[in-house]
Amino acid sequence: MTNLNLISNRVFKTVEIMIAVFLAVMISLVFMNVVARYLFSAGFVWSEEIARLCFIFIIYLGSIEAMRDNRHLMIDTVLTKMPKPVQVALYAMTQIVIAWLMIVLTRGAWGLVLQNRRNVWIATGFPSYVVHFFGVILGVSITIIAVFNLIRLFVLKTPVSDLIKIREEGEHADLAAADSATMASTEAQNEETAPK
Repeated sequence: MTNLNLISNRVFKTVEIMIAVFLAVMISLVFMNVVARYLFSAGFVWSEEIARLCFIFIIYLGSIEAMRDNRHLMIDTVLTKMPKPVQVALYAMTQIVIAWLMIVLTRGAWGLVLQNRRNVWIATGFPSYVVHFFGVILGVSITIIAVFNLIRLFVLKTPVSDLIKIREEGEHADLAAADSATMASTEAQNEETAPK
């Protein structure tokens, strides 16, 4: 389990770096275009498309990161006041709905990839299907995270209060340790209750 968490942490660190790079490129291009329009009364047509692409990629990658860290808009007031079995049922239902919606999104985005495989953006010549392919990546990634949340809920017996908590920077290592400890505790309980 720790190897999987290590790989996951590295992947998401790469996602954070990609978000930072896309943001820096977008800001630089928009600033450069504003200066060029102000000083020379002419901008770079291609910079608008690249800035738009960077913005789209930031949204997709940021959504994946937000799902992992529980930073999406969530009203958990009602959930935390419910009895534990109801919390588990509601949380599981929420994750199943999220996974289903992301599967729908993935199928729709894949259809757009196929439809637009010959289209390009006008100024840059960038293939337009790549934008839709990022939708496929978004859908698959969030589906995997939702399934992993269900595994943490039912297999690792992680309490719902821990699953809905917003994770701060550096908590991913603590989370991995907590999941390992929970799994070891569950295995020990199963060994104790097993018939001899």
